[in-house]
Amino acid sequence: MPLKVYNSLTRKKEQFKSIIDGRVGMYVCGPTVSGESHLGHARPFITFDVVYRYLLSLGYQVRYVRNITDAGHFEEEGREAEDKISKKAVIEKLEPMELVQKYTNLFHWAMSRFNNLQPSIEPTATGHIVEQINMIEQIIKDGYAYVANGSVYFDVEKYNTDFSKKGSPYGILSGRNIEEQLDTTRDLENQEEKRNRNDFALWKNAPPEHIMRWKSPWGEGFPGWHIECSAMSTKYLGEEFDIHGGGMDLQFPHHECEIAQSTVCNHKTPARYWLHNNMITINGKKMGKSYNNVIKLSELFTGSHPILTQAYHPMTIRFFILQTHYRSTLDFSNEALQGAEKGLKRLWEAYENLQKLEVRSQKSEDIELEEKIIKLLAEFDDFINDDFNTAKVLANMFELVPTINAIKNKQLPENTLSAQVIEQLKSRFKRYFEDIFGLVSDANNNQQLDGVLQLLINIRKEAKTKKDFVTSDTIRNELIKLGVQLKDEKDGSVSYSFS
Repeated sequence: MPLKVYNSLTRKKEQFKSIIDGRVGMYVCGPTVSGESHLGHARPFITFDVVYRYLLSLGYQVRYVRNITDAGHFEEEGREAEDKISKKAVIEKLEPMELVQKYTNLFHWAMSRFNNLQPSIEPTATGHIVEQINMIEQIIKDGYAYVANGSVYFDVEKYNTDFSKKGSPYGILSGRNIEEQLDTTRDLENQEEKRNRNDFALWKNAPPEHIMRWKSPWGEGFPGWHIECSAMSTKYLGEEFDIHGGGMDLQFPHHECEIAQSTVCNHKTPARYWLHNNMITINGKKMGKSYNNVIKLSELFTGSHPILTQAYHPMTIRFFILQTHYRSTLDFSNEALQGAEKGLKRLWEAYENLQKLEVRSQKSEDIELEEKIIKLLAEFDDFINDDFNTAKVLANMFELVPTINAIKNKQLPENTLSAQVIEQLKSRFKRYFEDIFGLVSDANNNQQLDGVLQLLINIRKEAKTKKDFVTSDTIRNELIKLGVQLKDEKDGSVSYSFS
């Protein structure tokens, strides 16, 4: 069965075929490093890590580009431009790029704990201002953008009029038409600069208090969020590449705007396949600051968030995410993570038992059982090739666990399975469990480390409550010597990172 992926652009599953045989170009929208990454960031980066790993396992040479947004950022179209980096830098009394480096380091630390492979290229928005300005100039020259008070806006209505005839209307990805977009656009400051309310900013004029600013043909300012990704994906993957990935929340307006910008400049839709993972909810509610349920990754690893009753190892979180198909909503709860922890432990113990099985016979004593196992193993490929259905692969693994454990515990004769099938079991489990799913075996050791650190954090917290600052400072300073940095959060929780 060939690899099929669900293409958000065409709204159907399609057989994957790369533009260049044997090579894949993949762009995934990375984090905005104005703060620490949270649970919502874990899902897309783990999802596309599995996509990356699987493509590599098929023998493709993959150029995986994942950007870092370290400049002014529009959270959603319709809001006024907000430089999140500058705003947070003032609050934390840091230089903007100092803040960026701090949260980039924290992001990389979390990704390494999830055992995510590093991307081939990780460009930053601030490192590609020239490319963004060049692209904006081209859009203006072609008549699809205009300057207003030092800002530059993309003319959505003109683009839609011209490109609808060519089969690429604005809204082609999200399925929204212009009228629907107008209904959801808010009346906000500087809206009068635009010709139409749904035009979006390519470049914003920087007010005097704006810290991060660059010279441009239109005055000092900073780039819009959408143009950053168009410029970087074009530079490193070309005018057309294979896969563009990200969370479903980016489908509109971010990816919609990318398509429009890139289509004007390059005269083609930038990516052939658009893949979007669904959202994570917390106990049935959307995750957001207004619900007070945003869980930072360090809080997951330490168990310091109020809704958590314990610390969770990164492999438990990774496993939890892979138990649900990436296009389905994933509801997070403390109980669900506890279930994932038990499931991973059971599966890992069976995997270790499998490695210890010795080949006793070239012939099976149970042909029916052997045929069932061969079918379950063959379905691994069928499921992963059906739009990366990790959940079904894991379900088949669980179905094989009783047989593996029964042979290991001598409840079944050692010659129940032939040497060939035992070797298939070993190789298929390793290929999927470790190489494609990226699950690693040091979960128990790291969980013990997390437990020890949490104990020290609790002792330090108790010491501070008793005004025993000598003990409190000693714990902090000794951990620093060991390469562990504690951070006291405003809400009273404590997170840690490794240097």
